[in-house]
Amino acid sequence: MSLLAKAQAPDAQGRIQHVTPERAGWRYVGFDAYLLKKGQTLHLSSGDKELCLVLVAGLASVKTRHAEFPGIGQRMSPFERVPPYSVYVPHDDEVVVYADSDLELAVCNAPGRGNLPARLITPADVGVEHRGKGRNQRLVHNILPDSEPADSLLVVEVYTNEGDTSSYPSHKHDQEESENETYLEETYYHRFDPAPGFAMQRVYTDDRSLDVCMAPYNRDVVMVPRGYHPVATLAGYNNYYLNVMAGPVRLWKFSWESDHAWVNSDAYPRPGSLT
Repeated sequence: MSLLAKAQAPDAQGRIQHVTPERAGWRYVGFDAYLLKKGQTLHLSSGDKELCLVLVAGLASVKTRHAEFPGIGQRMSPFERVPPYSVYVPHDDEVVVYADSDLELAVCNAPGRGNLPARLITPADVGVEHRGKGRNQRLVHNILPDSEPADSLLVVEVYTNEGDTSSYPSHKHDQEESENETYLEETYYHRFDPAPGFAMQRVYTDDRSLDVCMAPYNRDVVMVPRGYHPVATLAGYNNYYLNVMAGPVRLWKFSWESDHAWVNSDAYPRPGSLT
């Protein structure tokens, strides 16, 4: 089975991506992306899932059974590099999204079982981090980290400049009942500036029973069922990706691949290398 889901032309609802646990061959993470025209309305039912609706680009009004969030949104492109507006929706809820402008909407889902209320996640609620050094740097927006309430979902967006790597040094989170890792499935929703760009992403395990290298283009999704999953950008194209993670324990705990962990040390960048 391919780990790369290519973006499709919008269907009648505007959906361009539809990743389910059944399609991915796993248990927890689901992901949909929509391109809605101004004035278009989208109806969603959460069922037995919790949702995190991320306004990747554009403006919207969102209504659930018990809450209304009119006139939300700020950025018209993810490459404005300001945190997004998002809406958390619990299981067994109904959602109506009205596009107040052309809207790029990500709908992240995973099993829901608690009684959390629907809530708005504003840009001020999003933790912003700069990670890495040298050619291994990225800007991170923690939309729904494990420090904030949810049942299963972890949601984060990452910016990687042209020529840099991220999700690196190679790390993994695929072990259950481990002292060093938690089991978390993960999706990457990629965007590029300029739009024709692409990146290289590899998904591989220590024993190489899984070893796949992919070239995701604009609005493609990479699925990471297990193993390491670094991303390398190409000259001329900045990369954005939205990560969704979920598993049996809602905690992001990972281990580095030993061969490359030195990139975190003072030995990197090496003397005389580009910075």
